[in-house]
Amino acid sequence: MSATEDHVAGRPAIDRPAAALATASRVAPPPRHLLFWLAAAGLGAALVVGLRMIGNEYGYFAGYFILQYIVLASAWNILGGYAGYVNFGAAGFMAAGAYTAIALRKATGLDLLPGIVAAAAVAGLLGLGTGYLTLRLRGVFFSIATLCLAVVLQTLVVNWDYVGGSRGAYIVRPREVPPFVSYGEYMFVVMLVLAILAVGISRTVELTRLGRGLQAIRDNERAAEAMGVPTLRLKLIATTLCGALMGVAGAPLPYYSGYLNPEAAFSLAYAVNAIAMPLIGGAGSWLGPVIGAVLLGGLQQAATVTISSALNLWIVGWMLVIFVAVAPRGILGWFRKRT
Repeated sequence: MSATEDHVAGRPAIDRPAAALATASRVAPPPRHLLFWLAAAGLGAALVVGLRMIGNEYGYFAGYFILQYIVLASAWNILGGYAGYVNFGAAGFMAAGAYTAIALRKATGLDLLPGIVAAAAVAGLLGLGTGYLTLRLRGVFFSIATLCLAVVLQTLVVNWDYVGGSRGAYIVRPREVPPFVSYGEYMFVVMLVLAILAVGISRTVELTRLGRGLQAIRDNERAAEAMGVPTLRLKLIATTLCGALMGVAGAPLPYYSGYLNPEAAFSLAYAVNAIAMPLIGGAGSWLGPVIGAVLLGGLQQAATVTISSALNLWIVGWMLVIFVAVAPRGILGWFRKRT
């Protein structure tokens, strides 16, 4: 029953999203953060041990590929899933992180880990600035603005000779990084830690007042403002977190491949997968992007090995069509509806 129907029936008009926010903030059970972190650490250790026992370098590559998309999809979900603001600029934020790491390496000689921290700071500030300038736009206008941001960033990078410009940039990789058995395992472990942190941050956002405020914005932003929810502040926090995590996902990219050019850094695949994975897994939940990334990332890796990587976006497109028709709320939403 809508607020208008409540008024006609003689009851005071109460907006459902705002009322739900007020109720949830009173009755939400305490989140079990420690249990989550212990379970995530245990699963991560099991993955590292299992891949070391297998002893195949491709396992580390496939794992890195999927974990990278877990970070990217979890970052997109903070703004797109919780707040309902669809971001088409994922490739731009990811490339900003990658080129920040390259510029830091060239300027100071610092390696990957400081590069990740710098990428988070730069991409987070970029997200904050973008949010301040564009969050007054709503719906498709905001989405177009984020897409334009990616185009502007690509143009800047192509003409920035310091980071290689259109020619691209090279990173000399060490053969070994003790105590890891190979450089591939080292990169896998780095991305595994980043994925656990990204999922943990997304889960924390969902289970706190920040997440409930963003969900109220998604359901009815004007009603949330009327109830006293600081909508602009919450959206700025969401864009900053989203940008920082996307930058973190991109920072290891030049170190893993050894070479990065603007075409690869701003690839359409990043923008498409960042949106498709949360939608297929179940946007608005911290677990949905993980499910979507594992499913789509695994299918794309299987296609790369057996047929061709050219089919990757074709697979994503068909999966989106199928899930929009069969399970528009994603895998999690489909299971919740049946139970």
